[in-house]
Amino acid sequence: MDKPLVAVVAGPTASGKTALGIEIAKRLGGEIVSADSMQIYKNMDIATAMPTSVEQAQAVHHLIGFLSPGEDFSVAKYKELAFEAIDDILSRGKLPVVVGGTGLYIDTLINNTEFLDYEKNDIRQSLEQRAEKEGIESLFCELQRVDPKTAERLHINDSKRIIRALEVYMSTGKTISQQCELSHLNESRYRFCVIGLTAENRQYLYDRINLRVGKMLEAGLIDEAKEFFEMNPGNTAKQAIGYKELKPYLDGFVSLEEAAEKLKMETRRYAKRQLTWFRRNDKIHWLSVDTTDKDSLFDRACEIINSER
Repeated sequence: MDKPLVAVVAGPTASGKTALGIEIAKRLGGEIVSADSMQIYKNMDIATAMPTSVEQAQAVHHLIGFLSPGEDFSVAKYKELAFEAIDDILSRGKLPVVVGGTGLYIDTLINNTEFLDYEKNDIRQSLEQRAEKEGIESLFCELQRVDPKTAERLHINDSKRIIRALEVYMSTGKTISQQCELSHLNESRYRFCVIGLTAENRQYLYDRINLRVGKMLEAGLIDEAKEFFEMNPGNTAKQAIGYKELKPYLDGFVSLEEAAEKLKMETRRYAKRQLTWFRRNDKIHWLSVDTTDKDSLFDRACEIINSER
């Protein structure tokens, strides 16, 4: 029996993923499962470009706006909830349409990545205490000895991932790299058809990003940022682009114009990183938003998905 098909719309921020995902869901009888690591949070609508109430009314959306910003979240938890949503959608004879720009989330679903369950334990506490006492540089040197492959891709100040890598090794006797290889041995129970949005002219995408930031500010991003910092957000939510760039303005250190330019620059950099991430997947069907009109792009995406159903 053929595995059920899951459609995926991936790509950088401001490339039009939301509109394409909704159109696919409307034309092919689908429901959307978000793959955005920040749209999971409540009250962060403007900064995360959350689908509007009008957009959400056009197609059923799953895994958006359900978590308090004070709560941390993990890719392992995302996989669990996303699979539950996908199974629910399939059970009703509909097409799951995963839409988002968080590459790790999407890769985790496609590769059926397995995660070890790490709760806060004595090993982690001991490593955290050592980091405070000896400095994270000492732990980084230890990681270089036991897992040079992981150490090579981490920054020396990335204390969270350095501690996690050492914890994995000390808990299991295997490095994170070895765990990653083992985690991909289980074949997925779905087939995936991935549509990737890109722009042949990178400046076209950057112009869209700059325009989006301007619209976010007009829509009330400053007030949303003020409320965000008053909520005492958790470590995961704090990673959202859109708030930390405005903090110097809110604290009176820079002008709004300077903060806005910083936000545009960081968003452009993020888009570049997203494209680099997704380009590693040679099975993505790429569509260029700057060389194809919207209707033709919608038509082509649906043709590709239908050809694999």
